[in-house]
Amino acid sequence: MALQDADATSSSQFTLGCEHYRRKCKLVSPCCKQNYICRFCHDESENHPLDRPKITEVECLVCKQTQPFSQTCGNCGIIFGNYFCEKCKLFGDEDLGMYHCDGCGLCRVGGRDKFFHCDTCELCLPTNIKSSHKCIVKMGKANCPVCLEDIHTSRNVSHIPPCSHLIHRPCFDDLISAGFYACPVCGASMFKMDEALPDNVALHVLLGRTLC
Repeated sequence: MALQDADATSSSQFTLGCEHYRRKCKLVSPCCKQNYICRFCHDESENHPLDRPKITEVECLVCKQTQPFSQTCGNCGIIFGNYFCEKCKLFGDEDLGMYHCDGCGLCRVGGRDKFFHCDTCELCLPTNIKSSHKCIVKMGKANCPVCLEDIHTSRNVSHIPPCSHLIHRPCFDDLISAGFYACPVCGASMFKMDEALPDNVALHVLLGRTLC
């Protein structure tokens, strides 16, 4: 369902979107010809995933015009999203430091200047660990060892322990709260044992989450 600011006086001030994204258009699904604001809305309602690469049309949430895929409505002129990625078929109206990574093949948040793509690990990592991180082949394509969700396309941030086996931050926090301090993959400590227990975000080394 679209969300709209009741005090908006012009189309440029509209706050539109869904619980997952802020944007001013719906995607016309090439698979089922149904219109949804995002892939998550589609996948929650249908029995198949949205085939985003094949999207060719959008529906403007302001004037309701269906039209070829672009950043701006050809009918009323409103911009569907201040962030626009034609490769990922993605729009975004929130200032999240969005950027597209060709190496990952998707869009991420957090700012391009704060991350670098490691070809060995096959994911974007924080620039402050560029010279110190431990490379693991295709680490970015692994699942979280706790919840088993795919990390590469996850919208949750991930914790990067010294052993470099990625764990979703919420899963990491749950492990620490339960008294488990060893990596569930290799058994190595997930932080330096002479440090205080990681009880705040300052001690997390975080992987930026995907926007797609």
